[in-house]
Amino acid sequence: MPNKNLLSPRRRRLRALASRRGMSLIEILVVLSIIALISGVIGIAVVGHLERARISTSRQSALTLRNAVNTFRLNHAADDCPTVDALVAAREIDKASKTLDAWDMPFVVKCDEQGDVSVVSGGPDKKIGTPDDIRAPEPPPSVAQR
Repeated sequence: MPNKNLLSPRRRRLRALASRRGMSLIEILVVLSIIALISGVIGIAVVGHLERARISTSRQSALTLRNAVNTFRLNHAADDCPTVDALVAAREIDKASKTLDAWDMPFVVKCDEQGDVSVVSGGPDKKIGTPDDIRAPEPPPSVAQR
């Protein structure tokens, strides 16, 4: 085994240079490209889950509002359809309850002549009357396909 002191000065300098050498620009660019690729794949997957979560949250909030409307109509002899503000004023729902859908649009409460109540959100496009609307209760499949 050679003694370190016996190595030539040139070899010592080369070893010192090799130990101080960093990464090349190509190596850094390859690592950054891999990180960007992985981030893109994860981002695309998360966006899909986010939209499904918004739809699910809005559907659950609409069902809660529908139950509150039904309770309001049982407790009050009025035949009129209450608004969300009337539900809050009557304390059927508290002020902390979700009264807006996941896209920060107000729910629309509809009551028909038979006494059926539906709560509608415009959905992702924020427009009532389009196929992506969120309804509570959900319409039967034959109505939903039209």
